[in-house]
Amino acid sequence: MDETSEIISQRRGKAKALTDQDVELYPNDFKVSHTVDAVKKYIHQRTDAADSTAVFAMAGRITGLRSFGKATFIHFRDYTGQLQAYIKRDEVGQEAHVLFKQFDIGDFIGVKGSVFQTKTGEWTLLAKEIRLLCKATRPLPEKFHGLRDPEKRYRQRYLDLIMNSNVRDIFIKRTHIIQAFRNFLLERDFLEVDTPMMQPIPGGAEATPFKTFHDALGMELFLRIAPELYLKRLVIGGFERVFEINRSFRNEGISTEHNPEFTMLEFYQAYATYKDLMSMTEEMFAFVTQQVLGETHFTYQGNTIDMTGPWRRLTLKDALSELGGIEPSMSDDRKRLLDFAESKGIEIRKTGKVSKILMKLFDVLVEPKLIEPTFVVDYPAEISPLARRSSSDPDMTERFELFIGGREIANGFSELNDPVDQKRRFLDQVADRESGDKEAHYMDEDYVTALEYGMPPTAGEGIGLDRFVMLLTNAASIREVILFPQLRNVGH
Repeated sequence: MDETSEIISQRRGKAKALTDQDVELYPNDFKVSHTVDAVKKYIHQRTDAADSTAVFAMAGRITGLRSFGKATFIHFRDYTGQLQAYIKRDEVGQEAHVLFKQFDIGDFIGVKGSVFQTKTGEWTLLAKEIRLLCKATRPLPEKFHGLRDPEKRYRQRYLDLIMNSNVRDIFIKRTHIIQAFRNFLLERDFLEVDTPMMQPIPGGAEATPFKTFHDALGMELFLRIAPELYLKRLVIGGFERVFEINRSFRNEGISTEHNPEFTMLEFYQAYATYKDLMSMTEEMFAFVTQQVLGETHFTYQGNTIDMTGPWRRLTLKDALSELGGIEPSMSDDRKRLLDFAESKGIEIRKTGKVSKILMKLFDVLVEPKLIEPTFVVDYPAEISPLARRSSSDPDMTERFELFIGGREIANGFSELNDPVDQKRRFLDQVADRESGDKEAHYMDEDYVTALEYGMPPTAGEGIGLDRFVMLLTNAASIREVILFPQLRNVGH
């Protein structure tokens, strides 16, 4: 029997002993009057807090235990923090003290008592009553070594959250970040909406969708790759400012930047252009960073990043030239681009369109160098099938992508609202799909029909919230900011 199995056996023996003494292992009638944080605030407000008349009923998980015979110091933690409690036989009574000897680190307890200050100055709850609220029959990871293996941390996130306070802080901060984005948009008259996660036609991005099947309707459905086309239907319907904080799904590889299930913020504003959204994004990102961190600059993976605008703006061609080493004369020459990629050891899978080759080169050679917030603008129409064409160059679109910390954070553009052009571009995408590009868009006739009813001039943007959280928490991998990231089955 290994050590863990032996501990589990001992704990199950304790659980049986408690049951034999008619102690309920999982009661649900203890009423909590104060959190740890509330008691600490009470102490802070009353420096003479040795008020033995004030009684607090608290509950939490035992995280530490030091026994001295008739007395024991324990630490317990609730969702707001950790506090010490003093369990003394003369205070809780002989019977309760005997039962307490069967408690272990990891158990949940309820404690009632008053606060006092120990000789070392630590504020402590003097227990007048102590009860078992949940018996833990498996031991927590060893305190000093904790839970370090990333694979185990992600698979057993509940243990990760118990043992690692920095992990808890990441996900608390994630909630605050999302709420700050929501507040920013709500204050500007945007309406929060929900759109379908199961769609008959996936659209809004170039990606491979997950497929499912609805038995009652007898039809194939897809998990959405983006909410874009539904949100724009709402703009057509008269909701001129809409947003959705949404879960989207893409059947792609897993990496430090990609998880098949991820969270995006997507918003649309009528009578706005992509330039308006760039200015708004600068303001929004500075606002959210200030709200969450208390300042607009931070360090990410050793680089100082300042969210205060205005940010650098580069055309795609200039970025490829200045940072990627691609001569402007090469940008329209497929053979030279493929030879250049080969010389750099870059594998090009999509060789049909020059713009696809350029984007692969951009991803490898340029993107990692864009550390400070940078807008890359003016993308070719053939890789931007939902974006409005530029008035000055119809082969280009009014589109931007935002890069921070060496990765894409947002994508936005003035929306294409010409139904004839939109149908033509959908057909081009269908041709690409038939030629083997599994990520090309599907034809969506209903969306074209919706455009024929008229969509006002509009601009829209999608923001990768997981990646934004990575920035503000200094996380190197997207798995660190998703509570339950997708993992390969054990044994495969």
